[in-house]
Amino acid sequence: MIRGAALLLALSFVAGPGLAQGLDGRLRKIADAKAITIAYRVDSTPFSFMNDSKEIVGYSIDLCRRVVNSIEAQLNIRGLQVKWLPVTSQNRFDAVASGQADMECGSSTVTLTRLKQVDFSSYIFLETTGLMAKTASGLRSLSDMSGKKIAVVTGTTNEAAVNRQLKLRQISATVVQFKYRDDAFAALQEDRVDAFAGDRLLLVGVATQAKDPRALALLPDELSFEPYGIVLPRNDSSFRLAVNAGLARLYSTGEIVEIFGRWFHDLGEPGPVLQSMFLLGAIPE
Repeated sequence: MIRGAALLLALSFVAGPGLAQGLDGRLRKIADAKAITIAYRVDSTPFSFMNDSKEIVGYSIDLCRRVVNSIEAQLNIRGLQVKWLPVTSQNRFDAVASGQADMECGSSTVTLTRLKQVDFSSYIFLETTGLMAKTASGLRSLSDMSGKKIAVVTGTTNEAAVNRQLKLRQISATVVQFKYRDDAFAALQEDRVDAFAGDRLLLVGVATQAKDPRALALLPDELSFEPYGIVLPRNDSSFRLAVNAGLARLYSTGEIVEIFGRWFHDLGEPGPVLQSMFLLGAIPE
């Protein structure tokens, strides 16, 4: 908890005060085109995914839709068009850095390494890396993984967390890389791996697709701290400020609690750490 509180204090550096004057960078591009392009994940339930009706939905998507409404008001544009660009865990940052998308809304963790390529908004969620295994396997924690195979999605912070913890605890396990979350989950169901490591709520989301979710167990391990943010282009303080202004209004009005409840109703109300995150993100005018 102390570690989480310390990281939450860093929000004062992630967010910025006030509203930008004038238009430049992506804001100018958006204003001229009267359109904004949002990159989204199709496999990050419940943060960003495509439902059975082929609608792009999720917690992060709801936040980004409201940020777009705020930008529309800030730019005094009526009917700002939203264009959607599907991305993967491997190309999501390139899409924003290259200008294909103006922002990415999914389950992207803020890291110092990623900040060398892209920027991030104020935090929108806090997660941890967990492990999922079959109940019948008898596995109860990472300590039981000696000689076992652990699936990860390549290039994610979860992969780095698992490798770090295995080395730290001197556990001899094999980390098996997969490009897509669905493939890693299929490997677990088909007993080609013994466990699947990922963000805990994403593991819960993918488990709902199993024929028998009760046959799966989310182990108690929390292997890393994962602060999520909206991915933004680097060196564009005006656009970042406009996005953070939208989030600040969302947090300060309490609307965030309703959005949280829509996607995480089984968790009850936001816990104290998330409430602190929302409070610190409610930057005053």
